[in-house]
Amino acid sequence: MFVTEILRMEGIEKIYPNGVIANNGVDLRINAGEIHALAGENGAGKTTLMKILFGIERPTGGRIFFNGHEVSIKSPVDAIHKGLGMVHQHFMLVESLSVAENICLGMEPVKGAFLDRKKMTESAVEIIKKYNFSINPNDKIRDISTGTRQKVEILKALFRNAKLLILDEPTAVLTPQETGELFQRLKLLKTLGHTIIFISHKLNEIKEICDRITIMRNARNAGVYDVGSISKQEISNLMVGKDVDWNINKAPARAGAAALKVRNLGVTDDSKRNLLHNVNFTLKRGEILGIAGVDGNGQRELVEAVTGLVKPSAGTVELMGVNIDGLSIKKIRNAGLSHIPQDRMTRGAALTSSIEENLISISYDSGIFSCGPLLNIKKTAKKSEELIREFQVKAASIKVPVKMLSGGNIQKVVVAREFTSAAGHIAADRAAACIVADQPTRGIDVGAAKFIHRKLVQLRDDGAAILLVSADLSEVMELSDRLLVLYGGRIAAFFPSAEDVTEEELGLYMLGLKQDPEEILNEALL
Repeated sequence: MFVTEILRMEGIEKIYPNGVIANNGVDLRINAGEIHALAGENGAGKTTLMKILFGIERPTGGRIFFNGHEVSIKSPVDAIHKGLGMVHQHFMLVESLSVAENICLGMEPVKGAFLDRKKMTESAVEIIKKYNFSINPNDKIRDISTGTRQKVEILKALFRNAKLLILDEPTAVLTPQETGELFQRLKLLKTLGHTIIFISHKLNEIKEICDRITIMRNARNAGVYDVGSISKQEISNLMVGKDVDWNINKAPARAGAAALKVRNLGVTDDSKRNLLHNVNFTLKRGEILGIAGVDGNGQRELVEAVTGLVKPSAGTVELMGVNIDGLSIKKIRNAGLSHIPQDRMTRGAALTSSIEENLISISYDSGIFSCGPLLNIKKTAKKSEELIREFQVKAASIKVPVKMLSGGNIQKVVVAREFTSAAGHIAADRAAACIVADQPTRGIDVGAAKFIHRKLVQLRDDGAAILLVSADLSEVMELSDRLLVLYGGRIAAFFPSAEDVTEEELGLYMLGLKQDPEEILNEALL
């Protein structure tokens, strides 16, 4: 069968001013009409490669050929004009605008000096129908589900005549049902002649949807394979350069006393709208309590209330028997709380500070690193070096600013800091540690994710209480001892054992299609 090559990237290099090599002579070849996976460890260079392709970054060297012609892509606008589209992991939508307004944003039809809203809606309806999407063009973005937002992002790119679509972790926040629907749409796009580059750490999804896979390792191309002829284990091994142990030895939990009690918790926004309503549960020492749900159903508000970042509108939060209302963040942390925030870029790390400064930022005044009134620089450096080795942070030095790391390596720095804090609390007062882990492995490669999973189980076995908030159902089901589902700011389901539910059933609760009766939900209090 004759195959047409739509994209060829030859010898792509990207060297940053600080000497970091993100791409080192990378070749990438994409055939027209295929779904091509791009996989690799965090820091392997795949995101930089795609930023170069979409004009966000300029390469240090190499050439790009698109549709048989050598091209120079100077900006995202230039990329769009050439027929490229990119759907980012974090949606780039304006929440206060409608679906139609977002689809046509920047290309709005006008009548004279005014916006032609009728024509804009007609244009949106036309492209929605063309690609067989089920969306109301008049709905506001803030009122639609995460899965529907994903569709709007894809339609935005298609409206701009994208022939090659780059999808960055497109299923990170979708339910199994939404993922299945997305895959149907991607297969339709493929039959209509579009080409898709699919960036994902979820190897089962790569096996399901993709034709070929390019694997990157250490800023280079580590090989191109037909997806049907390579196993998930082989993909993992090629990504990390060695055999990956997928198994997590997780013994039954030995739950102890209550570490965290949440009673009748409510959170409202500035307009007094309930974002979290009447939430009740108990988290015990020596267990992992999972919170599943589609993003935007109260998880952020729950985490912020539990960690003291927002004041609840109703109810109480008790940490180690103490009501945290009115306590400073520092006092809450000193009481035994560690927090891995969902947004590592704004809440998890100080991006302009070094790796070392980030790692000691919550313990610099604890006396561990002190030399009289001053910090003991040798101690902070030694500890930081130990942590970047233990948590496998890819960096030239502990002095490197965190902003120079890949997203996955920034996450490792945050996790290293918080897990070390929890271990310190356990050592000082066995089991006096509560870890709130909010999407701890989002955007993390499989090797790093398994490493973090094992650390969570180890801390649980050491006596820590862990609240795991995750939209990744395989993660929340594999790690949780007990499991809650949030929908619409309320608890929709409770499972005394995560082994008692399937991903498909969880998806029904997450979409609001099922709801447990009150007597079952009350068991979460025990």
